[in-house]
Amino acid sequence: MNSQSDEIKKDTDFINESLINVYDSIMRIEESEIRKSRFKDITAKEVHLVHTIGLHDRKTTSEVAHILKLSKGTLTANLNNLERKGYVMRIANQEDHRIINLGLTSKGRLLYRAHDAFHTLLVKRFLRGFNDDDIRLIKQAMVNLEDFIDEVSAK
Repeated sequence: MNSQSDEIKKDTDFINESLINVYDSIMRIEESEIRKSRFKDITAKEVHLVHTIGLHDRKTTSEVAHILKLSKGTLTANLNNLERKGYVMRIANQEDHRIINLGLTSKGRLLYRAHDAFHTLLVKRFLRGFNDDDIRLIKQAMVNLEDFIDEVSAK
């Protein structure tokens, strides 16, 4: 191998290790912050479900299940827990009563905003020092990664 391909191999190894470390660290930080917060009764996975439901979207249960790639049964069990804990509410769809929309309670909205603030800070720090062209390249790399994840999860 030549020195350029050696360097690329080192870079790809670094990126691989970084992705693993970043994912693990973010999950660990989220769990730790949850335990220190007023939201001690919730898990990081439940926080992400609250985040997916969103502040004002009123998504359907089917939409949320699709986004999170969960079965409707798994989603229902999680929603039951979040509803019991006071974060989520089910709302009858006014046009079609067979459809259930989801909304956040005031407690759920507060959790959403706290989680969103953490991720906003995370992204700002991640992009610090990059120019607009760099950010577009990073965005394309993220799109490529999401496309790959979608392909793998569809199998």
